[in-house]
Amino acid sequence: VQLQASGGGLVQAGGSLRLSCSASGSIISINRMGWYRQAPGKQRELVAVSRTGGQTDYADSVSGRFTISREAKNTVSLQMNSLKPDDTAVYYCNAGTSFYESWGQGTQVTVSS
Repeated sequence: VQLQASGGGLVQAGGSLRLSCSASGSIISINRMGWYRQAPGKQRELVAVSRTGGQTDYADSVSGRFTISREAKNTVSLQMNSLKPDDTAVYYCNAGTSFYESWGQGTQVTVSS
């Protein structure tokens, strides 16, 4: 599975951004898609995930501000509202099957105070 992410950029605190990700290849095997992020000097962490069947999970730090949407089996978006400087990171799209995971190239999100 290959992933192509778009969106991201620079926004002031309190603003909004939307990330999108499209998968190609063996999409029939995908059972979850989501977003991770990695800030400088920190480990990569889960932001939100959408599983086949509709279950979604969010990191506590973004719950209530971010919304993950699965438009199709191979596309996922992340609407990010009320952004904070702590949300600054490189965001990675992720897709999982029963056997492996695939990662997108990463997109920078910078929130200025």
